[in-house]
Amino acid sequence: MALIIAGERSGVGKTTVTLALLSYLSKCNYKIQSFKVGPDYIDPMFHQRVTGRPCRNLDPVLTSEDYVKDCFYRHCQGVDSALIEGVMGLFDGASGKDDFASTAHVARLLDIPVLLVLDCSRLSRSVAAIAYGYQSFDPRITIAGVVLNRVGSSRHLELLKDALEPLHIPVLGELQRQDNITIPDRHLGLIPTAEITQLDALINRLADLGQNCFNWEHLDSQLKVGHQQPLTSTNQQPALIRIAVACDRAFSFYYQDNLDSLEQLGAELVYWSPLTDTTLPPDIQGMYFGGGFPEVFAEQLAENTSARESVRTAIESGMPTYAECGGLMYLGEQITDFDGKSWSMVGVLPTVTVMGKSLTLGYRQATALVDGPLLPVGATVWGHEFHRSHLTVMPSNPLFELRGYNQRKVGVEGWQVYQLHASYVHLHWGSCLEVPVRFLQCCQMWCKKKNQATSWLSAESGR
Repeated sequence: MALIIAGERSGVGKTTVTLALLSYLSKCNYKIQSFKVGPDYIDPMFHQRVTGRPCRNLDPVLTSEDYVKDCFYRHCQGVDSALIEGVMGLFDGASGKDDFASTAHVARLLDIPVLLVLDCSRLSRSVAAIAYGYQSFDPRITIAGVVLNRVGSSRHLELLKDALEPLHIPVLGELQRQDNITIPDRHLGLIPTAEITQLDALINRLADLGQNCFNWEHLDSQLKVGHQQPLTSTNQQPALIRIAVACDRAFSFYYQDNLDSLEQLGAELVYWSPLTDTTLPPDIQGMYFGGGFPEVFAEQLAENTSARESVRTAIESGMPTYAECGGLMYLGEQITDFDGKSWSMVGVLPTVTVMGKSLTLGYRQATALVDGPLLPVGATVWGHEFHRSHLTVMPSNPLFELRGYNQRKVGVEGWQVYQLHASYVHLHWGSCLEVPVRFLQCCQMWCKKKNQATSWLSAESGR
């Protein structure tokens, strides 16, 4: 058993509800595994900060329906409880024609009941119409109960409960407006956990909310996973390749499954900071730059000239490198921030990133137009774009042709120079392990060539 926390729409407070439940369960020393429907990076950071376990994304577009089920059941082994945070509204998926990749879709795949969060701030009896609509829209979905969020007063709560009583939908949570629980946000959503100074105090307040505002007599049985074997380790290969992974406040968008895949295939991940480290880690054979907020920390990245030069030298030497979104921005010549100030970056790509108000968002079917360190020409993968920036110069020989979820052509983008794969498109490797396999093979080949060249130079110098 598990529960999916769904919203009637975006912005109703499902993240607050999810974190309140996770915080209280963690305070009670439960081993709890959390999941997030969709491609989001930031909500899972909060989950992990609360539970101490990596949150796993469940996204059937980026991966597959089979992978969603496998990921869920595999990571529920050895835990006490499982909780899934939904995405947008319950039935909001990748298109309006069906609910594929929606919270409801994942609930059906996993046969898990839904706890529906309702924003009650501007309604009373109308709450019953909303709840009835969600309860009856798809009979394959089980609504375990509702959470009444942003309740104004005891009288308001009484009106809401009276309206819901004929529907026989259990009220499993009652939350009044929480002025002291605010998670700050900015242009791409919530601010990541590493940047919130009073996070422990916030988590404690969320735990109190979780303890006092929910019907735990009913919820506890819903959340228990049951007796399952602890998660068994997969056949992990001996570490042969060292990959430098950029990981700090500027670069923090990584799917844990991607990192796990690299380690299981024989990579040793060496984490470093382009913000504070003056050079790359020693003895590496590849680099991985995830997304994040390089535009927020552009001045500090620019000031670290030795790190930028170290990265540029490595890429120009042919070291295989994977960079997505924020990583792509870092590898260009400059980033022009929201204030119009320009900051020097690595400069290996002859383009400038300019921040703006326009949001580029959506699933992308990406077809490789050139051979690269991750994909051969003609290979197709699914990814996701989410950024408020554009490049001043597009590549003459682009990496990808992009189509949207509806198969309409979006355009071409991405850079493949040296042994660098740089794109705005975020990839999840759950259903395409050939991507990390090819990347590590390229790293091995580069290392072998480098060692052969070093041996030849040593031999020549000894003559």
